[in-house]
Amino acid sequence: MSVPATRPALVVGVDVSEAAAAALRRAAAQAPALGAEVVAVHAWERSGPRIAPYAPRSARPTPDEERIAAARLLAETVRRVLGPRAGGVRAELVEGPAARVLLHRARGAVLLVLGHSAHHQDGPAAGPVGRECLRRATVPVVAVPAPAVRDAGLAVVRPLRRAGIG
Repeated sequence: MSVPATRPALVVGVDVSEAAAAALRRAAAQAPALGAEVVAVHAWERSGPRIAPYAPRSARPTPDEERIAAARLLAETVRRVLGPRAGGVRAELVEGPAARVLLHRARGAVLLVLGHSAHHQDGPAAGPVGRECLRRATVPVVAVPAPAVRDAGLAVVRPLRRAGIG
């Protein structure tokens, strides 16, 4: 008996950032050329240790409330970013540290697609999750930059060198 072949996957890390939205758009655009499905993965962790122990119980969400909020964030992000194309994306909500979850879900994928924000003027800078994925991934990793400030209709201000400033 043969096992049906599964489609290759483009695994995308999804959070609330514009960089993650750009990564999701890029993966959705690239997937048809690769004959792959887009798998949007959102890793979440319980907030227990991050809430002050003296905070009132009413300020502490239950694990179920946190999971529901994370699932809502994932679904709304995929829908907002991809619109009508969102139906072709498999969304996965996984509890655990983001780097570990993404590396595990990317095993056997065609690509791991991550968003990154440029924090330095000299080039892209990956955050801790991106750096860990770049170091340990067993598949190619594509880092998609967030839209540039000028793409949002804002002017980029540069130092005035002729006036001796900067």
